[in-house]
Amino acid sequence: MEAGGQVHPTAVIDPSARLGSGVSVGAFTIIGPDVEIGDGTRIGPHCSIQGPTRIGRDNVVHGHAAIGGDPQDKKYGGETVRLDIGNGNVIREFTTINRGTGGGGGLTRIGDDNWLLAYTHIAHDCLVGSHCIFSNNATLAGHVEIGDYVILSGFAGIHQFCRIGKHAFIGMGAFVNGDVPPFLMVAQDGYGRPRGINSEGLKRRGFDAGRTAAIKRAYRALYMSGAELAQARERLAEIAGESDDVREMLEFIESGQRALLR
Repeated sequence: MEAGGQVHPTAVIDPSARLGSGVSVGAFTIIGPDVEIGDGTRIGPHCSIQGPTRIGRDNVVHGHAAIGGDPQDKKYGGETVRLDIGNGNVIREFTTINRGTGGGGGLTRIGDDNWLLAYTHIAHDCLVGSHCIFSNNATLAGHVEIGDYVILSGFAGIHQFCRIGKHAFIGMGAFVNGDVPPFLMVAQDGYGRPRGINSEGLKRRGFDAGRTAAIKRAYRALYMSGAELAQARERLAEIAGESDDVREMLEFIESGQRALLR
């Protein structure tokens, strides 16, 4: 541990753990072997951090978070798997984040500047982008991919192997069992269903009227025209010639391995 850090005397830190400058560790927290914590990160009381795990700089981890635990997968056989968390994240109380699995790529990864609110769960092999907000009790099953600037409302649940495109908004209590293209809103209706585009979120992030209009045309072609998916993709390809955002939507759809949420 470098100069400037404060560790409560009741904390238990494995000798192999590496703590950067200015790291603080709260009471009764346990930090296991093969853990690296970057400069300025604050770890609250009663936390558990197991390795191999790397946590970047200037993160804030609140009390009772459990980070880097073994994956909740019966196929896991003790192989070396990792968790990688970026910079500037806020991880609130009782959040759980598991490491990856050998059969799933071996890595769970969280980007930068995310807010993971109380009781959030991120399972093994998930890949989460940056600038996301996961509200209380939002849950990712294994192998989920989340793009940048995604918002998951309280009690939202994402099925394993699903992808959520960037700037999407998942409403409270929605259960998502298919891929959600970028920019969409999904609302609870038994299982989640598309309910337009995230216009307010796009406005807040500086999307001008022209960009938003192209995304709306793409949404109408995909979800409101009544066309089969193949026909809708042809229409998206036409709009994509004039819109990088729609081109990104089309690329997302064409790269998927799981059924599209429609």
